[in-house]
Amino acid sequence: MSTRRVVNSVLASLALALASVGAVTLSAGPAAANPCGFYETSSDAYYNHCTSDGSHIVIEVDDWGPNSERCVVPGVTWLGSSSDIDGAWYTGRTC
Repeated sequence: MSTRRVVNSVLASLALALASVGAVTLSAGPAAANPCGFYETSSDAYYNHCTSDGSHIVIEVDDWGPNSERCVVPGVTWLGSSSDIDGAWYTGRTC
């Protein structure tokens, strides 16, 4: 099997695994309404920590000044006004 096919197969398997985890954790509401990770509405910024293991994670928040870190629990966390928050991402650490 060629390297390209192996890589494509691994990526497809990973995508399927992630989709199935997301489907389990998002069963409470439609996926478009609360996507995993950072998202904004017209007025507010949120971070949705999609997990089924109950972990608390550290996210970095780009809030137009020096970035800040926050510990978030599973589910949706309100970060602030969308005009004050430019983005947020997982740092790779738990808290």
